[in-house]
Amino acid sequence: MPENPASTGTATDAAPTTAPATAPATATAREAVLRAAGLPAVGLGAVVAEQDDPLVFATVSGAHLYGFPSRDSDVDLRGAHLLPAAALLGLYEPEESRTRMWEQDRTELDLVSHDLRKFARLLLRRNGYVLEQLVSPLVVHTTPVHDELLALVPDLLTSHHAHHYRGFARTQWRLFEKTGELKPLLYTLRVLLTGIHLMESGRVQPHLPTLAGESAAPAYLPELIAAKEAAEHGTAGGVVDPERLRGDVEALHARLDAAQDATALPDAPGAREALHDLVVRARTHSPGPG
Repeated sequence: MPENPASTGTATDAAPTTAPATAPATATAREAVLRAAGLPAVGLGAVVAEQDDPLVFATVSGAHLYGFPSRDSDVDLRGAHLLPAAALLGLYEPEESRTRMWEQDRTELDLVSHDLRKFARLLLRRNGYVLEQLVSPLVVHTTPVHDELLALVPDLLTSHHAHHYRGFARTQWRLFEKTGELKPLLYTLRVLLTGIHLMESGRVQPHLPTLAGESAAPAYLPELIAAKEAAEHGTAGGVVDPERLRGDVEALHARLDAAQDATALPDAPGAREALHDLVVRARTHSPGPG
């Protein structure tokens, strides 16, 4: 598996690292990062031009972000868009979230985006999922508003993000117990390790191969990742003893509980007013080119 292309010393391990340059050079650098993550060579940039309302950002999430895509993994695009002011001021309820699914060059893709106001509300609800989408280094489209959102990330992190990762891990573990498939198992381990890393370091790190090098990670993680890479819906049988696996998951839950108790992260996000101001300014001034 490729190394995580975005391990930085900032408040988010997964912040984009491409330095400002000319637009073609920046786009070329972003394309190289996407290819290094195992994304197929499909025209993702064309997706941006096809949207009804301007995108604030679009990044790749899912297995490619987490570092365990298989040969037939879907491409999960996530982002935020800007509805026109009239859509929010008139009589009709706005469509704040949009989902599009399609196939391109025999690759399944989906794009889920939220209006910036809704995306900001999700960030303030301590939703780790949208936080990871925001800081994903797999950038398809960006704007100055995206940069401003990234700058607010340190003040959006709280101790209560542990609840998100704990709950997600339990849901995925139940799915694994039902199916025995590698995918929900890797999701279980990934979110627990991401939560622990966040509580202990104050940094977002969703990339499982990177997390596999940490002390809390089970030693067999690289074998599970390799097995998932070979078969999208493969099973975990033969890779690890079930009783050992159950014990390790329980230990990771305990480690997350302890990390939350000891974390220096605050109880509540401190960026609410700054986020409010950004949403207002973005609504009245179109974002720059990405």
